[in-house]
Amino acid sequence: MGEIKENPPKLDLNAKWDACLDLGVRRFVYSSFVGAFSGLLLFRSPVTRWASVAFGAGVGIGSAYTECSYKFDGSPAKFTTTKISDTPASPDEQD
Repeated sequence: MGEIKENPPKLDLNAKWDACLDLGVRRFVYSSFVGAFSGLLLFRSPVTRWASVAFGAGVGIGSAYTECSYKFDGSPAKFTTTKISDTPASPDEQD
């Protein structure tokens, strides 16, 4: 009879935006805390302490932006780990 064609999975933009917003807020807060902690340990001047907080926040926002751009473009993340089964065996192990 007739073939039933399945529609491709719907791109759920709301879920992607929610995931990216969550990722952005988390990385912003966590890296700001790391910047504040390292500023307290390493610097004495309040200006340099605030600069380390700002640097940490920038690193967090930048990494979240990169990860979200991979999610929206559909390309795999740049730094993915390979599975053990994907790596070819060396000639010594094939025997």
